[in-house]
Amino acid sequence: MPLREHLRELRRRVVLIALGLVVGAVAGWLFYEPVFQLLQQPVLDVAEARDEGVSLNFQGIATAFDMQVKVSLFLGVLVTAPWWMYQLWAFITPGLTSKERRYAVGFLAVGVPLFFAGAALAWWALPNAVRLLTDFAPSGTTNWVDAQLYLGFVMRVVLAFGIGFLLPVVMVALNLTGLVRARTWLAGWRWSVLVAFTFAAIATPTPDAVTMLAVAIPICLLFFAALGICVLHDRRLDRRLVAQGLPRLDGTYPGEDDDESTARGRDTAGTA
Repeated sequence: MPLREHLRELRRRVVLIALGLVVGAVAGWLFYEPVFQLLQQPVLDVAEARDEGVSLNFQGIATAFDMQVKVSLFLGVLVTAPWWMYQLWAFITPGLTSKERRYAVGFLAVGVPLFFAGAALAWWALPNAVRLLTDFAPSGTTNWVDAQLYLGFVMRVVLAFGIGFLLPVVMVALNLTGLVRARTWLAGWRWSVLVAFTFAAIATPTPDAVTMLAVAIPICLLFFAALGICVLHDRRLDRRLVAQGLPRLDGTYPGEDDDESTARGRDTAGTA
């Protein structure tokens, strides 16, 4: 596809994603009140447990309206997750074969549940984070939590967890399309584990290690599960190429490495 056509396709997909987000944001605007009550529930639970003043505080005249817009957009991103995931995949499909395009069904079938699983895990860790962070307030004081900062923090954490759980799906998608081989992912597994724990440490601002492990371990397990799928795919593709008399994905033929090793050993013996 020419570059100009590629840019037009990109623009079209971005417009479709934006339209979907607008529709989702309108739905989020209509359900703002129950969602807001749900988002502030961890703060209310802390206030009830401590029997002290812990409450959300809206500063400024337009703060409440601004937060309603942001929460509506946040809900739009969550509700339309299948839509914008499909558009991202559809942007890649013009350069793929008809068989590879069928992977879109599997991409959505796995990616959407993983995205919501990551968001659910973030929501599970949120009450613990709120409780631990508000415990630093001295006894007898009133903790007026800025509503804009609190809700922004919650929305960022939920989206970050959801996107983090999508990375293994991206790994498999890149492998199935032939862009990245399994050995590339395997070579960087140590860095991947390090990144997973770093991400968990940043995304869970609590001093306890349990919450961090509850986030990092599932991400690592998903990474190695995706790596296993990539390895199986490469092996199956290598066998298919060999059966057709073609070289493997790395450009070698079966037994070629063994022949080179044997020849190298004969040369060494002759020199001796």
